Amino acid sequence: MSEYIIQTHGLNFNYSKQRKVLDDVSLNIPKGSIYGFLGPNGAGKSTTMRLLTGILPEQENSIQIFGKPLAGQLPQVFDNIGSLVESPALYLHLSGTDNLKYIAKLRNLPETKIAEVLSLVGLTRDAKRKARQYSLGMKQRLAIAMALLSEPQLLLLDEPVNGLDPNGMRDIRQLLVKLNKEKGITIFVSSHLLAEIERMCTHVGIISNGKLRFEGTIEELGQQSGTCKIMVSLKDAEAWLPKLAIDHPTAIQESQSQLVLELPGREAIPAFAKALVNSGAEVYEIKILNGLEEWFMALVNQQ
Repeated sequence: MSEYIIQTHGLNFNYSKQRKVLDDVSLNIPKGSIYGFLGPNGAGKSTTMRLLTGILPEQENSIQIFGKPLAGQLPQVFDNIGSLVESPALYLHLSGTDNLKYIAKLRNLPETKIAEVLSLVGLTRDAKRKARQYSLGMKQRLAIAMALLSEPQLLLLDEPVNGLDPNGMRDIRQLLVKLNKEKGITIFVSSHLLAEIERMCTHVGIISNGKLRFEGTIEELGQQSGTCKIMVSLKDAEAWLPKLAIDHPTAIQESQSQLVLELPGREAIPAFAKALVNSGAEVYEIKILNGLEEWFMALVNQQ
């Protein structure tokens, strides 16, 4: 079996002759990864998702899933894939459990898994409540439970945290990390939120205007932004300024308890923080002031 669970080779897609939505996109999603597909709205993320799930027909047979061309595996390949593309299709008048029973019947799956998937997504206590009483985050988790019923090896999720509040985002993020770690499910998740992708993914692909601008691990992504400006909040900042200025000549005092300085890159932060604490500094907070966000915005604004 291929080490990549999904690969696209020069994937192109046109809705019309004038409108090229995907331009030579080659993705490599490693087995066992949480791969974040990142880009602004309208970049081509949802079109890619629709092609991967067969909602849109491929135009050039450029997609491989589980090491084989997708075209020859439809529709049986979806026994091993769970997907949530666009908004979840729930029956709001049914309970969480009954929504899952309906899906199990529709897909010829045993109902024995229902209690387990409800527990996995943290909805056991709300299983008997009608779906219309669920919050947006709970509806997303129920939709993910539906996708998990067939015990898939691969989960495809299009903007699963869109519209959620910070608590809902955190719940979905923790759920996806748990599914990846405990169940070994490979997760391909699209988002326009850099911070969310950074927090949960092992690998990332960045798309804008239909072109893939970057692909690599989260560590490689972190190295892209070059020097990193940080703000350090600590006790007695004025006394620490001359000591830090020896190794960091850019250091300046921002306020009574805050210093601002530059490091070679984000990866230098842990060692810097450790050395500072070992020297006796009482550190309250280290905050990144520039770096990845700026680099990302410059990247996605390329034509």
